[in-house]
Amino acid sequence: MKRRTLIRTLPVVLAAAALGPLAATASAQDAPLKILVGFPAGGSIDTIARSLAAELTTLLKRPVVVENRPGAGGQIAAVALKGAAPDGNTLFLTNSHTVSMIPLTVRTPGFEPAKDFAPVSMVAMSPDVLGVNVKLVGEKGGLREFIEWAKANPGKASVGVPAPASAPDFAVKMMGKAFRTDLNAVSYRGDGPVVQDLIAGQIAAGIGSVGAMSQYVKAGQVRLIAVNLPARMERMPEVPTYSEQGMKGYESGNFVALFAPAGTPVDFVRRVNAAVGTVTKSPDFAQRLATLGITPVHSSPEGLAATVQEVNHALAEMVKAADFKMQ
Repeated sequence: MKRRTLIRTLPVVLAAAALGPLAATASAQDAPLKILVGFPAGGSIDTIARSLAAELTTLLKRPVVVENRPGAGGQIAAVALKGAAPDGNTLFLTNSHTVSMIPLTVRTPGFEPAKDFAPVSMVAMSPDVLGVNVKLVGEKGGLREFIEWAKANPGKASVGVPAPASAPDFAVKMMGKAFRTDLNAVSYRGDGPVVQDLIAGQIAAGIGSVGAMSQYVKAGQVRLIAVNLPARMERMPEVPTYSEQGMKGYESGNFVALFAPAGTPVDFVRRVNAAVGTVTKSPDFAQRLATLGITPVHSSPEGLAATVQEVNHALAEMVKAADFKMQ
């Protein structure tokens, strides 16, 4: 009886074993694709993620959802990505602060991007701008005129930055050294609070995203005097770069990019990359990002890896120039 039972059941067992990998693949495709975001809902990264998720749901023919895990400048979500299975069910949308700056300033961040992450695609570039309070600093002039105002008003030249040990924080220190004047960097939790204190006159200047500043620029309360890009922005050509005003070393902008857990199948990475390329060419997606002062950008996985290396080098120079000690 046992022999006859084995003979009867063996084909079923072998069929199940053969279908196992296919069933697992089908199950993965049916499962929601999760995009981790290390910042609160409503912020620029979250807004990009939700717009991207809506488009990818159609292109990949599977549900794509956003999961916010805010905290520590994206560090919590980055650690979560490291621990995720490389099964094509998890992505991470983040910026250069998380991927490039945190490993330079935090002794034990809990992740190593080059080792723990698989680059998928660039999604956008989001520059930071330096804005000044018009009533305090005046309606005309650029970076050098702000520095002259700072020298004439000792102790009043406070510059708000979105986070401690961030590129804007180090940029303020670089400005002080470049122009031989005392500038006080005041750290906040995000650029929203920076702008609120800027328009209230609590600080003379602030560094933040175009999206955070734009409505107050239009209202005549804030004037933009510098942008951290190699060339001027197409949308705001009147805003000069730092480098053309005599301050070198703050030209890299901020990338926004997708990563997967290390070991994620290459064919999945390529499929998502191609879909992101389609999204970034969409006029609707571009328009949604334009309201935030952000430009869609697409790259190959290899191109993203090269961009990360370039930004790592630029930020390492900023950290070194600031004499910052890793904490």
